[in-house]
Amino acid sequence: MSLSVIFNFLKELSANNNREWFNNHRDEYEKARLEFENLLSLVISRISLFDESVKNIQPKDCTYRIYRDTRFSLDKTPYKIHFGGYINAHGKKSDHCGYYIHLEPGKSMLAGGSICLPPKVLKAVRQSIYDNIDEYREIVEDPQFKQYFPVVGEDFLKTAPKGFPKDFEYINYLKCKEYTCTYHVTDDFFLSNDFLEQTELVFRQFKRFADFLNYTIDDFE
Repeated sequence: MSLSVIFNFLKELSANNNREWFNNHRDEYEKARLEFENLLSLVISRISLFDESVKNIQPKDCTYRIYRDTRFSLDKTPYKIHFGGYINAHGKKSDHCGYYIHLEPGKSMLAGGSICLPPKVLKAVRQSIYDNIDEYREIVEDPQFKQYFPVVGEDFLKTAPKGFPKDFEYINYLKCKEYTCTYHVTDDFFLSNDFLEQTELVFRQFKRFADFLNYTIDDFE
């Protein structure tokens, strides 16, 4: 497996994001896509060591089309300049928390969580955190977790969500608009000899968070 093939292709695509160039370099795209699927296969096998729910997932079920939907975007470039794979036991379109791998030159990451949760599910997740705050804090405030995920979420409410007391000591944990975890890595992370071992360490910590959320989320699936 040569992940440099992926990064080299994505760098070229970023500099030549048009249909003519892409069509003339489709063979390189197919090679990069195959390398990414091989990567996902290895990562799925590794995650299966501690999360058997994903062991039968196929790489093709985790990936997304490279074509961008430009209908409602000011950016009309036709192609995504990254490869992303969402390893989710309930399917990549599920609200269930899953594991995400993102390869993009200079912006690679290991991540996971649930975004765009329906309002009633999001409220239920917040209620679960409120009702089980000690258990939640044991996860997100654990130094082993925080070394990868110092902050949960990326977008937050400015005030307490409706239905929760504003003076709750840990109200910031309820202000997340989406419950996600992101560990930004260098491109070299995926090119190192021990990237699978390091990926396992990161996702083992993430699973603790996902299990907490999925206990509530899966009631709505």
